[in-house]
Order: sequence, then C-alpha cells, then structure tokens
Amino acid sequence: MNTISATDKTSGLLAWIERSGNKLPDPVFIFVWCIIAIIIASIVASFLGISAFHPTSVDINGNPVLVSVQSLISADNIQRLLIEMPATFTAFHPLGYVLVVMLGAGVAERSGLFSVAMSAAMSKAPEKLLTPSVALIGMLGNLAADAAYVVLIPLAGVVFAAAGRHPIAGIAAAFAGVSGGFSANVIPGQLEPLLFGITEAAAETIDSAWTVNMVGNWYFISAMTFVYLPVIWYVTDKVIEPRLNTLSPHDYISSAAGKIKTPNSGLEAQELHGLKQSGKACLLVILVWVFLCIGPGTPLIDDNASGISRFNPLLQSLVAGFFIMFLAAGWAYGHGSGTVKNHRDIVRMMTEAMSDLAYYLVLAFAAAHFVAMFNWSNLGLIFAINGAAVLENSNLPDSILLVVIILFGATINLFIGSASAKWALLAPVLVPMLMLIGISPEMSTAAYRVGDGATNIITPLMPYFPLILIFCQKWNKEFGIGSLAATMLPYSLLLLFSGLLMTIFWVVFSIPLGPNAPVDFNL
Repeated sequence: MNTISATDKTSGLLAWIERSGNKLPDPVFIFVWCIIAIIIASIVASFLGISAFHPTSVDINGNPVLVSVQSLISADNIQRLLIEMPATFTAFHPLGYVLVVMLGAGVAERSGLFSVAMSAAMSKAPEKLLTPSVALIGMLGNLAADAAYVVLIPLAGVVFAAAGRHPIAGIAAAFAGVSGGFSANVIPGQLEPLLFGITEAAAETIDSAWTVNMVGNWYFISAMTFVYLPVIWYVTDKVIEPRLNTLSPHDYISSAAGKIKTPNSGLEAQELHGLKQSGKACLLVILVWVFLCIGPGTPLIDDNASGISRFNPLLQSLVAGFFIMFLAAGWAYGHGSGTVKNHRDIVRMMTEAMSDLAYYLVLAFAAAHFVAMFNWSNLGLIFAINGAAVLENSNLPDSILLVVIILFGATINLFIGSASAKWALLAPVLVPMLMLIGISPEMSTAAYRVGDGATNIITPLMPYFPLILIFCQKWNKEFGIGSLAATMLPYSLLLLFSGLLMTIFWVVFSIPLGPNAPVDFNL
C-alpha cells in the first residue's frame, strides 16, 4: 500500500503546516491579539489623520460625509468599551441565532434522532450507488454537526467492507461529504445563523437598513451539493480506492467484528416508531408555518410590501422555525423510541446542548469585542472605501475577485479551523468592500463558504482529524496522519476547483443565491 508512514511527518509540506498551525494561539487569543493590533493601528491612523468620504452618507448641505479614524484609547471609546461591555457581548448577532437553534438541535441529537436517521439512510444505500449515497448522506448529515462525524463516518467504513470494498475508501468518501462539503446541503441548517449573523454585523457598516436573510445562500448550497457529489464519487472510485490496500473483504469484516454495529441489521422497532413520530412532528411544524403565511392576518407575510420583499418576515422567522422543528422532531422521536421519558429529559438535553457551547460563548465574547471595536475605529470602513476604489479601478471581473477571496479563505483554513472565527475576522473588511463595488453580502458569504470547506479535510489542525485517523486505524494500524492527509488531498483540490468554477458561473450569469438574495448589490 502506498501510504505515508508516521515517521515521514518530520518533513514535507504537511509537516510544515502542522508545525506552523500548532504554534498559533487559541482562536480566542487570536481575537485578543487582533484587538491589541487594531488599538495600535487606530492610534497611529488617527495621529496621521487618515480619512475617506463615505460613498452613501451626506450632510445637511448634500456633501459627502468625511469619515475619520477614531482612536480606541480616546476617552469616549474607553468609556464606551467599559460601560457597554455586556451590551456589546449580548448584541453580537450570531450569539442569539446559534443559541436558539442549538437548543432544539441539542434535543434532536441527544434523543438519538440524528444518529438513527443517518444509520437508516446508510442501510438503504444501493450497492452500485454506494459511493454517491455515502457522499450525499454525508453532505446532508452535516446538519447534525458532531453526530455526522461520530456516527456516519465509521458506519461508512463498515458499509463499504460489507459490500466487499475497501473500508477506508468509505471513510474517506464520508469524511469528504461531511467536512469537505461542509456548506453543501439542500436544507439550510445551523451554519446559516452562525455565518449570516456575522455578515449582518459587517454589512451594517455600509447599509444600516440591510437585514439578514437566513436562506440567502439556499440555492447556492443546494447546487453545491450536486456539483460536489460527482467529484467525491469520481475521486473515491477512480483515484483513492485503487491506491488502497486490497485485503480480502472478509478480512475487513472480521477485523471490525464487534467494534462497530453494521447498519445492515436494520432498525429496532422502537427506533422505527420514533422515526415515524418525528416525521409527523416535522410535518406538523411545516403546516403551522404554512398556515401563518396564508391564514388570518398572515403574520409571516408583509402585506404592505411588494414582490419578494413580502416574504421577509417568513425568511427572518426561520431561526425560530429550525428551533421548533428540531425540538419537536427530537421530542417526538425520543417519546416514540423510549429515549425521552418525560419533560425533564428534554430540559436535561437542552442544558447539555448549552454546556457544549461553553467554548463558543468565550469565543463569541472575544469576537464580539473585536467586531465592535473595529467598527468604532472606522478602520474597516475606511479600508473598505479605499480598497473598493482600488478594486474598481483594477477593472477585474467580479468573478476573479471572488476567486481570490476563496483561495485566501482556503489557505487560512489550514491554520484556523473554526468557520465562524475566520469569518468574524474577514467579514468586517471583505463584506463592506465588496458591497461598495456592487457584490452582495450573500455572495460574499457564499464565496467564503466555498474556500472554508475545501481544505477542512487535509489539515491536522481540524478538530475531528485525529478522530478520523482512529477510524482508519481500526482497519489498518499502520495508517498514519500523513496517510490520511494524502488520501484526502485529491478530494480537497478537486472540491476547491469545482467550487471556484461554480462561483464564476454563478457570478457571470447573475443567478440568485437564494430567495431575495441577488449576486449584485446596489447602494
């Protein structure tokens, strides 16, 4: 087998990436250092009198408003920081969205709904379509976040082994779907409020009236699902599996016997009953939302607006919709399968979901103050105005500008794994800058997502990378970290390339990214 042994980690590009990444501080302290950096930059820029004319704001005489850099150690800004610290934290846009959605998703995950639903889907995969089935379920399963990594990926190895195929090829296909296709899905999920909350905070520096659209990338990520699907299929069957060891399929099955339960045994009666109950709960929630759109008073339709804007209340209600749907489906499944005995179990599951977000709360505190202080200084706004002028004068097509952003995001993803942490750093500059040259915040967010997912699967700094390595070592004890990185590299390169082509196509033909979410932005 042509693999890279564990002893080869001391040299080469992958080793350099691992060593360099390990030297980075925790993402929380990356924000702390960034805050210190913008304080120093604001002092210097304020002393130099750096300023720019705002492109959309005018004074009472109709003249453009001059925007100057504000020193963050001025008396007003120090007072603002210390007095408004609680408000700065709680007003951080992603915080409320994520907490609300995760309250419901925590019940769906801990009741067993996510894992059983994925196991059921895996067991129905046709043998001839095994690879695309695993890849598709992986991309759909990333709605379940941690559960997809812990449940789906090892199951994919067992299913491949049972079909007489190399189990590590199944693990690789599932890993590419869950993590490489992290943003690809036909259903908007937990990532939408996380990213679009940050986008909203950045967009408001240019247009205070801009409101977040939680399904602003729905069409784009749906298309991404079906663009990525044949890529993962081709790489698995034509590139990866032929290179892997060709042990007897019977050896694969016996080597894992008793370690991982195969999904071919089917669901237990209680699990099947729970799934049916959860399906009814989802249908009921959907019917309630439909009624709120067409029933008396139409609370989720703005009758005073025209065109697609009439549906803004519906789109903005989807955070609550996801919360209620996850909660109802998880509770219904738990009641039907016996994993939820009473309401106390629901409270416990929601509490545990919040405890899992403890680190995110610490990260959000640092990120909130970085975003707020960056905005107070006007550094981002002035940089965006001047940067937009340079980009506009460069006469580069919008698609090429977005390609550069995608490649930049894919590169820093090798060192900082958190999607929200990277976007909180990049969005305050990129979103306003691209808005000023006519690219919508939805398109900026979509481009970022392409770069963010593609390199997840090749960096040892990705939190689940060691776990995937352990799954592989159950089948081959000599399979090292270099082996896994080398196995996933073809997926990463082709996913990135196909994502770039898709983005260029989307911009050239100006295809809507989602409901009421155009590619272009007009000030």
